[in-house]
Amino acid sequence: MNRLYPVIIMLFTIIQVQAQIDVPPMSPLFQLKGTIGFCEVEVEYSRPSARERAVAGNLIPYGEVWRTGANASTKINFSGDVTVEGHSVPAGKYALYTIFQEDSATIILSKNLTWWGSLGYDEADDFLRFNVKVKHPSSHYETFTISFSDFTRNSANFNMKWEHTKAMFRIESDIDGRIMQQIKDQIIDRDSDNMMAYFQAANYYYDTDRDAAKALVWINKVIDNSEVEQYWVIHSKAKILERMGRDKEAVQVAQHAMNLAQKGGNPDYVRLNQGLIDRIMNK
Repeated sequence: MNRLYPVIIMLFTIIQVQAQIDVPPMSPLFQLKGTIGFCEVEVEYSRPSARERAVAGNLIPYGEVWRTGANASTKINFSGDVTVEGHSVPAGKYALYTIFQEDSATIILSKNLTWWGSLGYDEADDFLRFNVKVKHPSSHYETFTISFSDFTRNSANFNMKWEHTKAMFRIESDIDGRIMQQIKDQIIDRDSDNMMAYFQAANYYYDTDRDAAKALVWINKVIDNSEVEQYWVIHSKAKILERMGRDKEAVQVAQHAMNLAQKGGNPDYVRLNQGLIDRIMNK
């Protein structure tokens, strides 16, 4: 009889495996990917739903380490170095934990990616902790949602929303050093025949409030080497002239750009130039 036990156990195990039913998870796994500046950001998390249960202080526990979702801990991966709410974070993958209170939350980036939820969590594995405000909007989110919003050239907000609870933090990617090195290599250190590079360099100098006189030289080079006048290039020249305090010239150039935009059938640039003219005239 004793020799039959291993056979019985084996048959029972086979029956269990064969009897499994494939059922979708109550908290489905989601991946969120995007680019902030030059950095690719990827988030992997499971999304629980309220299903008539209290969220604040219950499904989102107050004063306890929360996995920031369901099932395994939420993971966030940065392809390059970033700044998270003013704190430097090297490229890499981190587990995202949170400790919520009613009006504030502690955000935790952990180096340990192996825990199931918060079981076994150890503060010694924290890479970073910082605090953010918690808001309670009137809009209702039945399912826990992570999203990105308020994008700029080099930053975005990371949002966590569930029911009437919302917390967010800012992620920034350093783009300036890389762009300025490209401008140096392609424009400053050599006489390039790439007019698009000159156009981009002039606009970047304008956008970052750098040497407007140099930006004007570059935009004029683009204009002088173009077979056809392009209203978007002329508009950039008008903005640069205004930045230099040469308002009378800026109005004349903006008017010319607006006329070209009208002929080109682009109402957006008509409005942009009219807005520039109105702003100068109302100073």
